[in-house]
Amino acid sequence: MPNLGAIREQLSDTFGAIQTLRRAGILRLGDPGRLAKTIKNNKRVGPAAAVLEHNAADMPDLPAISDERGTLSWREFDRQVNALANHLLDSGLGPGSVIGIIARDHRALPMALCATGRAGIRLALMNTGFGTTQFAEVAEREHIEAMLHDEEFTHLADTLPGDLPRIVTWVEGERPIRGDIPTLDEVVESGRTAMPPAPDAWAGMVILTSGTTGLPKGAGRSTFSPFASALIVDRIALPQRGSIVIVSPVFHATGFALWGVGLAMGNETVLMRRFDAEKTLAALAEHRSQALVAVPTMLHRMVALGPEVIARYDLSNLKSIVVAGSALSPALCAQVQQAFGDVLYNLYGSTEVGVASVAQPAELRQAPGTIGKPPVTSHLALFDDDGNRIRERNTKGRLFARTGAPFEGYTDGRNKDFIDGYMSSGDMAYVDENDLWFIAGRDDDMIVSGGENVYPQEVENLLAEHPGVDDIAVIGVDDAEYGTRLRAFVVAAEGATPDADELRAHVKAHLARYKVPRDVVFVEDLPRNPTGKLVRRMLPTGPLDD
Repeated sequence: MPNLGAIREQLSDTFGAIQTLRRAGILRLGDPGRLAKTIKNNKRVGPAAAVLEHNAADMPDLPAISDERGTLSWREFDRQVNALANHLLDSGLGPGSVIGIIARDHRALPMALCATGRAGIRLALMNTGFGTTQFAEVAEREHIEAMLHDEEFTHLADTLPGDLPRIVTWVEGERPIRGDIPTLDEVVESGRTAMPPAPDAWAGMVILTSGTTGLPKGAGRSTFSPFASALIVDRIALPQRGSIVIVSPVFHATGFALWGVGLAMGNETVLMRRFDAEKTLAALAEHRSQALVAVPTMLHRMVALGPEVIARYDLSNLKSIVVAGSALSPALCAQVQQAFGDVLYNLYGSTEVGVASVAQPAELRQAPGTIGKPPVTSHLALFDDDGNRIRERNTKGRLFARTGAPFEGYTDGRNKDFIDGYMSSGDMAYVDENDLWFIAGRDDDMIVSGGENVYPQEVENLLAEHPGVDDIAVIGVDDAEYGTRLRAFVVAAEGATPDADELRAHVKAHLARYKVPRDVVFVEDLPRNPTGKLVRRMLPTGPLDD
């Protein structure tokens, strides 16, 4: 017998997503012929390449991509995408092929995403933080047959078979390039710019997980639900035919997703190869951008510039700062709002889950650090360790999500845990009496100290509020008496000299005694990956030197 509740939920989600996409200007129902063509192209070349074709026809002279090399209009970008797609096909690649790209944020990444779609090739987005071993293992696992890479990653690409086709996507002139390896500039200048023959079906793409606990897993996407964009635009104010600065890595889920939605809304994307706090302010002012996409560590550096530096730049057009990728502490949340006003949106999700929840500016004022509420087509649930549903308010549980952008499983055949159709996020969370959601920490980060459950993130958030702390990480380490104890790694704020007892007293004044770190270690910096996530496995857990 059909589940009437599930049917009602699906109908409500569908109607809600359609209304959301219409309000955002992404879905236009007035031209059914064009809508049908878009749906057909989406299935054959993927959403990015399909939308690019429309943008090139609708607004050919408006800016599409800006980076350190300048700005490409939609017409120019479309033609260069075709040139790259035709070059890949002429190289013997095609349907069934998989190629990789390892590049900083510049025009090559969105160009590759569109070109591989038009060529029927599957694209794997490689992490710029890879070492040689990780790069080689992922390339082998994903069956990479060609590589696009910036010159700075030549040493990684050189580990691949010598006859494997390559294109150098950004040249700095600091490293020798083999004479038989073309640059992207050469490809787009000499390539055929006619639209290549459409493949039978979109080959999809692979986005890698953060890899904070080991080798990054590959999250394959061979279809994209049209509702994926609704998950973002339902609760985040984004411009139409405006400008977005993205400093969050495009090879990762957040940067990629916001670029894709920006593409669908006809926005110029401003990219920067390396993050610089003041140059980001300059880019926002120069392009009169309405939105910024960043990770918390980047916002921390921007706030640290101080009000005098920030005031030098005209940010009057800035309406949205979207932060994601790692936890937003309540302290940083308040600092960003003080510096830039009520424009902050905290997006919570993952490569696998997609967008699960978004906190809007008013909610972050009310409850700094909250992840807000689920957008249309997203449903959140808490379960205990036995798989029983938790419905009580302010009660921690394992967070599971079901969204309109379903996960297809990892490329190595593994999958996430599911309960009643909800997928594990890997986090512990709770929801308060105002229906606002909060992350308590990773479910595998919880430690038991003297019989008490402790989540390090709670202690991290508290220490982040201390004026003498610039950056903080708290982990559990073995303890002969208590089983496990907390160890805090502290980066002192500039000009500050906090001592261990002072920081312990700060925690003791606000939290239970068993949550006070026994060890306080002062360090120059903390190991973070390109998306700002703390790589906890790189922190020392053994005995400390006296």
